[in-house]
Amino acid sequence: MSERTEKVLADRYRLVEQIGSGGMAIVYRAVDLRTGHSVAVKLLRPDLAQNTEYVNRFQREAIAASKMTHHNIVNLLDVGMDGPNRYLVMEFVQGKTLKELIRERKRIPAETAGQITIRILSALQHAHENGIIHRDIKPQNILVNADGLIKVADFGIARMANTDTLTHTDKVMGSVHYFSPEQARGRAADARSDIYSVGVVLYEMLTGKVPFDGESYEPIAMQHLHAKPTPISQLAPDVPPAIAHVCMVAMSKDPDHRYQTAREMAADLRMAMAGRSDMMYAHPLEPGEGAAPPRQAPVQPRPAGGQQTSANTGSQQTAGRQRRKINVLWWSVTLLTALLVVAGLWFGMRYVLDRAFNDAEVPSFVGMELEAAQRLADRSGLKLSPVENNHPTVPAGQVVAQAPDVGTVLKKGDTVILTVSKGPTSQLVPALVGMTTQNAIAVAQAFGLTLSVTERVVSQEVQADFILTQSPDPGLECQPGDIIYVTASGGIAIVPKVVGKLLSVAQDTLTAAGFNVSAQVSTVSTEDTSLHGTVASQSLEPDREYIRGTGITLTVYQVPSMLHSAEVMLDLPESDRLLSVRVTLDITGGEVTAFQGDYTADTTRHPTVQVTSQLAGACLMRVYINGEYKYFEEITLK
Repeated sequence: MSERTEKVLADRYRLVEQIGSGGMAIVYRAVDLRTGHSVAVKLLRPDLAQNTEYVNRFQREAIAASKMTHHNIVNLLDVGMDGPNRYLVMEFVQGKTLKELIRERKRIPAETAGQITIRILSALQHAHENGIIHRDIKPQNILVNADGLIKVADFGIARMANTDTLTHTDKVMGSVHYFSPEQARGRAADARSDIYSVGVVLYEMLTGKVPFDGESYEPIAMQHLHAKPTPISQLAPDVPPAIAHVCMVAMSKDPDHRYQTAREMAADLRMAMAGRSDMMYAHPLEPGEGAAPPRQAPVQPRPAGGQQTSANTGSQQTAGRQRRKINVLWWSVTLLTALLVVAGLWFGMRYVLDRAFNDAEVPSFVGMELEAAQRLADRSGLKLSPVENNHPTVPAGQVVAQAPDVGTVLKKGDTVILTVSKGPTSQLVPALVGMTTQNAIAVAQAFGLTLSVTERVVSQEVQADFILTQSPDPGLECQPGDIIYVTASGGIAIVPKVVGKLLSVAQDTLTAAGFNVSAQVSTVSTEDTSLHGTVASQSLEPDREYIRGTGITLTVYQVPSMLHSAEVMLDLPESDRLLSVRVTLDITGGEVTAFQGDYTADTTRHPTVQVTSQLAGACLMRVYINGEYKYFEEITLK
């Protein structure tokens, strides 16, 4: 759910609504007041403004974005600071993330998935050529606009390819489902790490599943290092083998076995989609990942040949010698064939025996006690390497995850990694009273707890947004996942009386007093010209105490004969249901409803309506359909 706002940043970008947030920044849809275009504004979180690590990461994203201009990359438009606020202005992409698309469609057809992947690779090739490694390629960072254009976003943890400096946080940044084995080991990523992540994204598009999954970070990371993904042919038999092959090459554990550049992978993918597997690069897959053994030319017996003799022209001795030569050659070929058959049978038998006596299929250990798992592993000829972790619900000593997965064929003596529960962590509730809500949230998250603000109360003594009470009390025992309920100060704001004041004066007065003035202004008609444009009523009574930030709405007098108007043509979408249309005007910084009406499915899609305002001149008109913002247009009122 987007959060509405109407702040102006740097006297240029009007923040219209919050459209996203992450650990480092908040993203808003904004209107560039100079051009009227929608843009995306990314603001560094205020509580991180003094954190050198996050400031450097934010600046790194700006530097990375400034080096790139590409039709498949969300392009940077502006960078700056407004007071303490650091911001980036990016192009606004109206559409969905690739992750949302996969969730909706379950699987993406191979042809479409290939085209999307080629465009991602085109963006990465451009980034890599400019010395930028993305390091966080995942479907959540791939945007698909309404026209199907693919845009790679969020270079927030990108780094320069010639920079070796990495913080500890950088090493584990990125989404564990998509990062490469070298990232799982905490090593520096290069262009081939991005290619591995693209392979995982392609795998998810083709099958509807990520190749490796688990309940926590460690099991998934271990699978990236040691496990083999389920073959694509098992999950999606309709995917052409050549496309599946490209995906598996990209996901090779060893970077040297992957495609070495994004351009190289894109070229192979194009050949695979065109059915030209003979033109693909000869990249061997790692053993066991589906690589076909090299084909060997069958041994062909050399055809018998020799000099023919005729009874009329040759002697009996010559004919005898010729027959003996033919017999020797025939027996030689027969013996060679027999030897090849015996050798084939011998090697085949060795292979069968090797499979029967040396291979071991990984059983399911999840849910077992560690001792029982060890007995099962001994019977299967496998070794176990248990890793202990706390788990909020699984009892101590019980297996919660394993790598590789059930059914994987290993050699006897190979090791299976088990994640074994240590039971829930026992800890004490931290003291949060006196902190700001933002700091309290960070402290609670560090303990694995959730903060819930149950109420904001009027307080003359405590500054707004500081914690007043908490439950449970500090020092009591708690478990990860528990909720701490707090009340916070809303500060204090006394409602000023603004009835009779001009709308702009009333809005400034209420804002200065600490209230959130609604952009939606109601109107009431009057014939008294002296009241035109003044406040007729306010939703909160004067002289009452409220918490700061409380919303208030105003109703304004207007004299119909003093209004300025314009005729505008609306652009409504085709629909088989009733459309409720609301048109607003923005002249003085406030959004005022100028027209409302309903349109049935059989009415024109381009109706002409009259909008009115108390002020003349150019203004911004916004159109909402069924409560959802659709588009804006600049008009002139006369």
